[in-house]
Amino acid sequence: MARAARLRGAAPRALPLPLLLLLLLPPPPLLLARAPRPPDAPRRHPMSRGPQPRPNAPPDSDTPALATQEALPLAGRPRPPRCGVPDPPNGPSARNRQKRFVLSGGRWEKTDLTYRILRFPWQLLREQVRQTVAEALRVWSDVTPLTFTEVHEGHADIVIDFTRYWHGDNLPFDGPGGILAHAFFPKTHREGDVHFDYDETWTIGDNQGTDLLQVAAHEFGHVLGLQHTTAAKALMSPFYTFRYPLSLSPDDRRGIQQLYGRPRLAPTSRPPDLGPGTGADTNEIAPLEPDAPPDACQVSFDAAATIRGELFFFKAGFVWRLRGGQLQPGYPALASRHWQGLPSPVDAAFEDAQGHIWFFQGAQYWVYDGEKPVLGPAPLSELGLQGSPIHAALVWGSEKTKIYFFRSGDYWRFQPSTRRVDSPVPRRATDWRGVPSEIDAAFQDAEGFAYFLRGRLYWKFDPVKVKALEGFPRLVGPDFFGCTEAANTFR
Repeated sequence: MARAARLRGAAPRALPLPLLLLLLLPPPPLLLARAPRPPDAPRRHPMSRGPQPRPNAPPDSDTPALATQEALPLAGRPRPPRCGVPDPPNGPSARNRQKRFVLSGGRWEKTDLTYRILRFPWQLLREQVRQTVAEALRVWSDVTPLTFTEVHEGHADIVIDFTRYWHGDNLPFDGPGGILAHAFFPKTHREGDVHFDYDETWTIGDNQGTDLLQVAAHEFGHVLGLQHTTAAKALMSPFYTFRYPLSLSPDDRRGIQQLYGRPRLAPTSRPPDLGPGTGADTNEIAPLEPDAPPDACQVSFDAAATIRGELFFFKAGFVWRLRGGQLQPGYPALASRHWQGLPSPVDAAFEDAQGHIWFFQGAQYWVYDGEKPVLGPAPLSELGLQGSPIHAALVWGSEKTKIYFFRSGDYWRFQPSTRRVDSPVPRRATDWRGVPSEIDAAFQDAEGFAYFLRGRLYWKFDPVKVKALEGFPRLVGPDFFGCTEAANTFR
């Protein structure tokens, strides 16, 4: 009891000064919760670069939906920064695993484009930004017929904006670090828009921040129609790397020239040589000159079709044109010389009874009237097809009304009048007696015989006996291109 009394009567201890100050301070205000993330928004991956003073940022803008998203990784992770846009579906296929550049499926139908900068980053002078944007665009115009002209008001083909957080396209930026920029492919309802995160530390030629030149040049590649590539050290690689001086890799150059061709020659220059290999663009990994076309005697063709009574073989962006069994002068040549905007490589091709030419790549198709594009890219699902791409298309019969699609041992009957397959459920390719179940290409000749290609071999199919002829398969090279082989009989 005495001890308890002493405690009750003891003078109170003085509280430590920091604790006393804390008790005397008013309670902190409640923090507003961040708006919920939409289900389709990418995960944000912040990376601290230290506090940076910033003036008031511009208000949010109402801008379109995503085509690509550039992002940095989680802090402390060893993996390099990369673009957040999903890579092409299913990655490189087994048939095309040696390809590199990838096209989005769209391109601008004109070569003289305008651009406008709506708002600017706070760290850089406006003139610096204008010069950097012009330099980033010049990377692409130097190797194509494209021109870019800045406008300061009204409509522009390419609209560049520095904005922050939620800005009208359901793809919010996230402050310093994380998402850097996003852009939109051509032939989409949002084509031409490029958004940069205002809250990044934008620099020019300085790896202590985010280099505007390299990010802008990468984004402009998307705006022009390029997807990501798997080629190392390419500007269109999904991984951001500070690298000076900025330049296109051979893969970047081949990709953009596949879409738009080479630069226009000056009026005083001599006309281009249209001989084999001139202006060629292979999209292949090869130690040889990157512009050299594939050797028809050594390749397996991606597609073949009879078009306007002539036979066309397709490989890696090139086309060979045979008339009366003779390879025509100036071939092989880029297929894009005939059909601008055609993707590379094509998986299948055919000409229908109305003279429309159909091309297929991946899960999409294109239709041309002669050399004029009339449709595409459009999804294969419109035709009643689902899943993997088709590998070959065959026009069968003199009226060109029977069309068959082949894929992985299956085939479908296609009706051009309804633009649908008869049934989404395929039939087995074993119905075509004597023909391998897996084929790369198919076509019909003027006499009604069908030809099926697989690798460097082909089978000739009799329309009367409804089976492959005896003595086949044979090599494509000697019979169609006059290649020299020791023997051309396979049993």
